[in-house]
Amino acid sequence: MKLMHEQIDFPGKSVVKVKVQEKENFTYPWHFHSEYEIVYVLEGIGTRFVADSIEEFSSGDFVLMASNLPHFWKADTSPYKEDSTQRLKYIVIQFPNEFFREAMTDYPEFYKIKELLKRSGRGISFTKQFAEKARKKVMKVVRSDGFDRLSYMLQLLQFMAKSNEYRLLAGEYYQLEKHDFTSNRLTKVMHYLNTNYLKKVELKDVASVANMHPSAFCRYFKESSGKSLSEFVNEIRIGYACRLLLEGKMTVSQICFDSGFNNLSNFNRAFKKNTGYTPTSYFEKFQRK
Repeated sequence: MKLMHEQIDFPGKSVVKVKVQEKENFTYPWHFHSEYEIVYVLEGIGTRFVADSIEEFSSGDFVLMASNLPHFWKADTSPYKEDSTQRLKYIVIQFPNEFFREAMTDYPEFYKIKELLKRSGRGISFTKQFAEKARKKVMKVVRSDGFDRLSYMLQLLQFMAKSNEYRLLAGEYYQLEKHDFTSNRLTKVMHYLNTNYLKKVELKDVASVANMHPSAFCRYFKESSGKSLSEFVNEIRIGYACRLLLEGKMTVSQICFDSGFNNLSNFNRAFKKNTGYTPTSYFEKFQRK
């Protein structure tokens, strides 16, 4: 499925756009846009795709996504599933990526919201229990307009920002942000791995970047990241492979070698371990309509 760009218009140059939809399926396929987006599913079931995350969703699904994060909700309207439904009702709230940017930089009152929006770069899924608590605040945004809508929007974001009832969706290395990699040993290693993972990664070379003996580096890296070097590199490679799979332009074999793996069986095993799917079933689940 081709990744498409959605151009979002804000009527009257309003800072918050709200859509309440009731239909058989979601409007857009696999897409991205420059705005932040909240999706609250009131009724319906199906599959949610956010970057390299693929999960089932049901009523009460409540997700916040940052600018340019690819996503797609696909409703399940199969008549053969016991819990399937033809009814789909959801709320979409969108706001621009420069939303209160200067205030969030300069004023401490915006700190928690700033951190929330930063986390949303990987997509944030809130628990259904929290979604239920947030529902009244969401509906206040939906039912208001003008300054009141903006005020309720900030209250909703602050409420979300103070919650710890959430999970991050995209893999840790799906989107690599720009960092200053000159400050310490670990960040130098991360920079090396993030820029060389498609090549053959040798332990001695990575240890050299850290200026450590290979055996000492293995212990250091495991303690620092919680993963072995090979596990860490494979996670980055699988995140990249997921993107290639969803673009649908290459075969599994081509993606295997393009992602830095040297044989198909190792690739299939690592892919299943990291995603829970084989590469083929991952692609087919995404494509299935």
